[in-house]
Amino acid sequence: MTQTYSRLTIDDRGVAWLTLERPDVHNAFDDSLIAELNAHLERLHEAARHGEVRAVVLGSEGKSFSAGADLNWMKRMVEYDFEGNLADSRKLAALMHGLDTLPCPTLCRVQGAAFGGAVGLAACCDIVIASEKAKFCLSEVKIGLSPAVISPYVQRSLGERQTRRYALTAEVMDAPTALALGLAHRVTGHDELDDAVTAMLDTLLAGSPQAQRATKALLAEVARTPDSKTTREHTCRVISELRVSAEGQEGLASFFEKRRPTWTNDSDTTATERRS
Repeated sequence: MTQTYSRLTIDDRGVAWLTLERPDVHNAFDDSLIAELNAHLERLHEAARHGEVRAVVLGSEGKSFSAGADLNWMKRMVEYDFEGNLADSRKLAALMHGLDTLPCPTLCRVQGAAFGGAVGLAACCDIVIASEKAKFCLSEVKIGLSPAVISPYVQRSLGERQTRRYALTAEVMDAPTALALGLAHRVTGHDELDDAVTAMLDTLLAGSPQAQRATKALLAEVARTPDSKTTREHTCRVISELRVSAEGQEGLASFFEKRRPTWTNDSDTTATERRS
């Protein structure tokens, strides 16, 4: 039986739980884990486009969220030539892009250390909830490398000035610092982390699935060209299409009729109850 290092489960509300399962090496990733995650993300893209997945929670087992690159993998990469390293890096880039562009909301659960490429995983998610024990570090320069592949996503989260500092110094950010700089959205007590994830999922599931997909795609487009005639026209079309859509009509009707929209009919059951 082939050993796997990750798990993907989808509950009956359409919440997907994508979990790293290498706690013995602090969930460090190598080429095998990257290939698994890329396969999972391909499945999730398809499911999210068809409305079968409402949200994705990225997490991991054990003490650490992820230590970044696996040491044995790095030893093998030393023996690769330029083309071999380039091919390897493109697979990691595909992982980051795939996570960043998932059509549905994504939530990252960080219970401990997130080093190197793991900071990129967090930065690619829409919402990051971190334990008070979480620590983040762009550690690459300490071993003669660069956070190159993850840099577009990290710089978008931290901003250019703070990314320069932490990418060049490899300083460790504690959870409050990550929160202050915008990498994390909420910091909780370690024992309250799962409750915070549950509460955020319940908040996300109250929104229209169609509107969330449209909004996520729209915000990505606006970020690329924030003020142009094309962007302005695109924003007008998005809201107009949503207003006349079935979900848009249902959302407006439920608001005026002072009732819950149909997509929340199943949300009285919390994420904790669903997983138990």
